[in-house]
Amino acid sequence: MGFNCGIVGLPNVGKSTLFNAITAAGAKVANYPFTTIEPQTGVVAVPDQRLEMLAKIFKPPKVIPTTIGFVDIAGLVKNASKGEGLGNQFLSHIREVDAIAHVVRCFKNEDVSHIESDLDPKRDIEIVETELLLKDLETVEKKLHEAEKKAKSGEKKIKQEVEFYIKLKNYLASGKPARTFSLHEEEKNYFNSLHLLTIKPVMYVANVGEDGLTRENDYIKAVLEIARNEGAKMVLVDAEMEAEIADMPYQEREDFLKDLGLSESGLDKVIHEGYALLNLITFFTHNEKELRAWTVTKGTKAPQAAGKIHTDFERGFIRAEVIKYSDLLKYGSEHALREKGHLAVHGHDYVVEDGDVIFFRFNV
Repeated sequence: MGFNCGIVGLPNVGKSTLFNAITAAGAKVANYPFTTIEPQTGVVAVPDQRLEMLAKIFKPPKVIPTTIGFVDIAGLVKNASKGEGLGNQFLSHIREVDAIAHVVRCFKNEDVSHIESDLDPKRDIEIVETELLLKDLETVEKKLHEAEKKAKSGEKKIKQEVEFYIKLKNYLASGKPARTFSLHEEEKNYFNSLHLLTIKPVMYVANVGEDGLTRENDYIKAVLEIARNEGAKMVLVDAEMEAEIADMPYQEREDFLKDLGLSESGLDKVIHEGYALLNLITFFTHNEKELRAWTVTKGTKAPQAAGKIHTDFERGFIRAEVIKYSDLLKYGSEHALREKGHLAVHGHDYVVEDGDVIFFRFNV
């Protein structure tokens, strides 16, 4: 699996409740800050209707979905970058994930305290973003200081490095995240070596009451505006309700959601968006034993995709025999599709596409 989406936000916004509902991993939930201290990771199946349709066509003995990991990270507070609360732990845990699901509280509940005493999603988002920016500034300033010491030697390359760090420092200081910083090709090595926090792609998860799922309130609008301005995604979730229905039988859960006028659960949306946020796609393989979904990064070529199954497949790769999911649905069987000439054979340069059904040929 190897892809993790960190669930972050202020204390008491519903992170652990959401994590429990997604992963059924049993993170402790309580009405006080820092209930979560050590991050917990849960690996979940990515809901995919295509897998269900392929199972009907191939009728395999076993069906294995692809997965994504979610990490429940302790709540952050103001001045975390200076070590307040669980600041340094929190920030180091974010550094280890691939993307961020930023949970923002958009519901009123007198029984659940808010660490800032009142409800203001815009301010809450800014607190988290500011702490990440401050930590990144600290990282860049440290690197700049080291580079300036070396620059005394007069080496041209070191001077270019200093100029880069100054430019990046000023950019971050203006309140803009590293993920929107424009890079020249020769600057990428400097940039990547910093492992900045604000480079992580972000989606916002607006945690609402049940009425918020069908009626937009001012809190939701505030989060939506921020997401739009950043070109980010926002997902509406009633984490408490999702936790309650997570253990329901599938059909009962679907009927419950249908009664609410919802086409899919908030959890499924979070999982799908987390998957998309990490720039991931799915391809499928099948044999007499199993039908299986596999995760690769968009742009992966056929030999590397084969290597996801087994390293021998990549080393000995000969070709990929590819069936398009849409063609398989259209013709109803692999046999019919082959007869119509819709099996494509590709070599080392083929870029795997989302939904491909692939049979890899390789030498041992």
